[in-house]
Amino acid sequence: MSTLCSDRQTDRQTDRQTDRQTDRQTDRQTDRQTDRQTDRQTDRQTDRQTDRQTDRQTDRQTDRQTDRQTDRQTDRQTDRQTDRQTDRHVI
Repeated sequence: MSTLCSDRQTDRQTDRQTDRQTDRQTDRQTDRQTDRQTDRQTDRQTDRQTDRQTDRQTDRQTDRQTDRQTDRQTDRQTDRQTDRQTDRHVI
């Protein structure tokens, strides 16, 4: 009887150990998956923010360049007009 009791106790301990080990492995696997998902999500977010920032900078540069070109054209036209008027007055 003592052996039977001892065997049962040993079986229970072995079962508990096996359960703990399985739990640990499952936890690790779940943690890895969660970490991967979190990393992907963080990467996507960072990419979006970087893209937005880059887009804004590019837009600003394009706007500045367009403004400069427009300003130059307007200045040239104004200069030509002023020159014409001055020429008319001189004659």
